[in-house]
Amino acid sequence: MSSPITSPATSTEKTVPFTKAQIDEIRKTHPTPFYLYDEAAIRANVRALNEAFSWCPGFREYFAVKATPNPRLLQILMEEGCGADCSSLGELLLCERVGMTGEKVMFTSNNTLAKDYQKARDLGAVINLDDLTHVEYLDENVGTPDLICFRYNPGPLREGNVIIGKPEEAKFGFTREQLFTGYRQALEKGATRFGLHTMVASNELNPEFFVETAVMLFELAIDLHKELGIKLEFVNLGGGMGIPYRPGEIALDYEVIGSGVKAAYDRLIGGTELDPLTIYLENGRIITGPYGYLVTEVVHAKNTYKNYVGVDACMANLMRPGMYGSYHHMSILGKESAPHDLKADVVGSLCENNDKFAIDRQLPQVERGDVMIIHDAGAHGHSMGFQYNAKLRSAELLLGADGNVELIRRAETMDDYFATLNF
Repeated sequence: MSSPITSPATSTEKTVPFTKAQIDEIRKTHPTPFYLYDEAAIRANVRALNEAFSWCPGFREYFAVKATPNPRLLQILMEEGCGADCSSLGELLLCERVGMTGEKVMFTSNNTLAKDYQKARDLGAVINLDDLTHVEYLDENVGTPDLICFRYNPGPLREGNVIIGKPEEAKFGFTREQLFTGYRQALEKGATRFGLHTMVASNELNPEFFVETAVMLFELAIDLHKELGIKLEFVNLGGGMGIPYRPGEIALDYEVIGSGVKAAYDRLIGGTELDPLTIYLENGRIITGPYGYLVTEVVHAKNTYKNYVGVDACMANLMRPGMYGSYHHMSILGKESAPHDLKADVVGSLCENNDKFAIDRQLPQVERGDVMIIHDAGAHGHSMGFQYNAKLRSAELLLGADGNVELIRRAETMDDYFATLNF
């Protein structure tokens, strides 16, 4: 059912790994809207990333759980050698449920409660602190672990990208001066193993950006060693690798990034006292994003001052377009080759005017019952769902590598909605 791929998507042509007939068959038991993820493509994608960094012993991709927090997907990624990047107690518990513990879990949180740190400590996760005051807070509440990591915010020393904004305006991370103070304090409190992390991009499509991030951390590792005698075990380059949401955008090439980081490593770290230095990543979007689809049905067409196409999904199912103005490509199954001569807003049924998946989008002529596919919804899609207007979160399905379809999260019911109410 799914066409196998052997590398991350380098073509910007928007295709799907299923047919209209297959979706119609699925809809007999799973009504729209629902999410559908392509297992074979996700596995091939992770393998390509791992291959690009195979030159680095111990390399690991820590999947950003917040992107797609489904335990079945976490199991698949764990089988492919991924760890998990968690930012909350709930995400830690999710990892525990699927058997992912120890240093395969990276806990990168902010404004963190002691109970969250305690769970991370209990799991043996790598604790990545976000603020200098948390060094003392962690020690007082749960104790200082042997391995500690700090999140670096370079501020004006480094430009962020368009989406994530200026680093100096972000709430995350240590300043450079605070980093040195933090490592000194951690040493005094008994830490013996150290890591360094940063996150300065979101949905970035320039491969050089990630090489420059590696250079920044390699140089900082050298300075920390010179001043404090610390030999870092790893640098975590963070995530932020983007995907080509729009046709015509060029996808990132893992090999270009991997070889660029290797060249920087060989120049700055290789053969020095800091060698070997393990490299980690913590991507979410690029791992599952291109391989998840929101499947929805056209239910109405309206014409007032402009054209509207109404679907049975809404912003509660996919928040990104309404919240950020993000672009998601759309296909009408069976009409991919038809003339796209209808300009319309694609909308849901929320009592909110920003409940729009697209504005002035060129579509083929549509009618009730048509199946619309919203592409690149496999990350920060279902996970950002909500229940405004008493809307319910949709089901998640997995298109298996064997072609079978598996329900990996059922749709919510009205009983679920009322379950927490007391009246």
